Amino acid sequence: MKEFEVTITETLQKSVIIEAESRDDALRIVEDMWSDGDIILDADHFAGVEYRADDGKEIEKSNTLEVLLVKPGQYAEMTTIDAGLSSMQGIVGGNIQVASYFDEPVVLVCNEEGKINGTDLNRAIKDDSGKIIDIVAGTFFVCGSGEDNLISLPPEHREKFEKLFKSPEAFLKMGKGVMAIPIEPKKDMGSKATKTKEQEL
Repeated sequence: MKEFEVTITETLQKSVIIEAESRDDALRIVEDMWSDGDIILDADHFAGVEYRADDGKEIEKSNTLEVLLVKPGQYAEMTTIDAGLSSMQGIVGGNIQVASYFDEPVVLVCNEEGKINGTDLNRAIKDDSGKIIDIVAGTFFVCGSGEDNLISLPPEHREKFEKLFKSPEAFLKMGKGVMAIPIEPKKDMGSKATKTKEQEL
């Protein structure tokens, strides 16, 4: 993809009859008359339009994304990550899964095998009524969804999702259901996920 600078030139044309000794004198008289405002060209004298474009230059794609990073046991925070697949896989700890839970052009990117691998449960996903419809395991991030790629989380949606995922959560069985309880962030999460009672939900 390239970007081009296109110049649009509109041409106005009007003919006037001038008595003069020579062609150059006629041109000079008309030039003076135009400068003095005695000759005025307006839309009625439109004669045509010309378009010119330069050779263009390649658009540099951004190699970073601004995302909402959500780690188990930690407050969610806006951060900048590398836009490459390997970087995203490193963040979530495996192959990525892009989940579209939201009405906004926003997606959640997580480890597609987080629950299978026994990774710490992270945040609950709820419907409009507040009912839990899913629980995301492991670190994930929230970003924008472009036409065919992932983009930075749009500024107009950041406040909503920062509030939605701000506090870490613990999960308790309540009969046949599960309850998500906001908790204080852990001081030391460690680099390796361990299986706890939460994964047994």
